[in-house]
Amino acid sequence: MTIPGFILKNAFRNKRRAALCVLSVASSIFLLVALLVVLNEFTNPPEDAGTELRIAVRNKVSLATPLPVRQRALIEKIPGVEAVTALSYFGGNYRGEDTTFWAQFAIEPEQLLAVFGEAHLPREQLDAWIANRTSCIVGIDTATRYGIKIGDRIPIVGNYYPVDLDLTVVGIYEGTTDDRNVFFHHKYLDELLGDPGTVGMWWVKARSADDVPRVIDAINAAFANTSAEVLAETERAFQLGFVSMWANIKVLISSISSVVVFALLLVTASTMSMAIRERLRELSVLKALGFRRHELFAFILAESFGLAAAGFLLGGGGAWAIFSGVDAPTLTGGLFPSLDVTPRILGAAAVVAALLGIVASLAPSLAVARLSVAEGLKTLD
Repeated sequence: MTIPGFILKNAFRNKRRAALCVLSVASSIFLLVALLVVLNEFTNPPEDAGTELRIAVRNKVSLATPLPVRQRALIEKIPGVEAVTALSYFGGNYRGEDTTFWAQFAIEPEQLLAVFGEAHLPREQLDAWIANRTSCIVGIDTATRYGIKIGDRIPIVGNYYPVDLDLTVVGIYEGTTDDRNVFFHHKYLDELLGDPGTVGMWWVKARSADDVPRVIDAINAAFANTSAEVLAETERAFQLGFVSMWANIKVLISSISSVVVFALLLVTASTMSMAIRERLRELSVLKALGFRRHELFAFILAESFGLAAAGFLLGGGGAWAIFSGVDAPTLTGGLFPSLDVTPRILGAAAVVAALLGIVASLAPSLAVARLSVAEGLKTLD
């Protein structure tokens, strides 16, 4: 018998216990990967090709405080600015839902593709949207989930604003990092609100990446010490500002992940301890035949590591297969546009499984090291 065959036979000597151990590791690894995926979605907002050129301009006091429309003329005159659009978050609920997880934004249709060029929208649909002030375009994910088609009407009850929307779908877009949103005319929102002369924020596209820092500084300086000071920042910095609001969620998920790892360690260590305790006489015989301590340690480590690796392949591979094929918006109620099991997440899970295999073998290895041949031969298998 070869040494690998010897290790494999010992690992599955008690097939039921070995199977339960592998399944326990697999389920824990699956849960760990799922938690890491959710944490990744919270802390690493997706980016697209135009992210590095876009600049978010909001009120310095608060994102909920509007900005005056007159600021647009000054922003457009700043060197390095290619396009500007107003953008206001509506924040309503669709069709009686208590919480609608896809957002509605008032925007200037003529500037959509100039600022958010990654959005794919047929020209005829864009023209129809521009021509009809009460029309809107819908992201393909939301359209698919709700069965929305061109020509359908979308009633949205306002929460943030004291008005409701009655929109007609004239286009369906795709290609952005979040194809769930609804975009409608900012002029329509202005009419409903009585033309307040304000916008939620400005989105600016710079001509080049080199222009971005200069444009940010110029925008901030242009409205410094005014009644509506602004905070201009890159799109990435703007996204990370939202991430910081999820601090408690991050701590919670990290805590749960730690508990999962600890429980996994207890399961693996307990299994290995029972397996080695049943084979003390056999290991003593190997000692008597001339096998050294480090060789016995290697047998125990290989057995423990093999069980942990089998659990990782089953749990990690299962998580990757499930999350790759699942409809993330439907599964999460629209909270996440996607659930990606990244190589970094799989790598972290693999490291955890490897460390568990090593740590779980320590206690049995020490027990074997302290055991004399005579004492071991007195034990029963």
